[in-house]
Amino acid sequence: MKFISSLLLTALLSFAGALFFPWWIIAIAAFLVALVIPQKSGYSFIAGFLALFLLWGLQAFFIDNANHHILAEKVARLLPLGGSFIALILLSAFIGGLVAGMAALTGSLARKMGS
Repeated sequence: MKFISSLLLTALLSFAGALFFPWWIIAIAAFLVALVIPQKSGYSFIAGFLALFLLWGLQAFFIDNANHHILAEKVARLLPLGGSFIALILLSAFIGGLVAGMAALTGSLARKMGS
């Protein structure tokens, strides 16, 4: 239950925070959730990673789908992705997931260090 709560709260705080603050607010949200909800460090990392991987992946897909993948295909051609918009979405989601996962891991370890 803590895992699912952590995952949902991280995604919700990241989504709400990104409406008003820069993109890196996701790291602060993941850090704070991991600091408040006690879990093992590995579970904190996975919860933070999955929360942002799913959030950014779904957001990127829906935004990209609205313009029929025109911009994503052009950006994917600039990167070594072979013009694949799906690879670009997965890469973006992976980067967001890593940022949030590392922040959640840091929050979990900071909680253990303080106790």
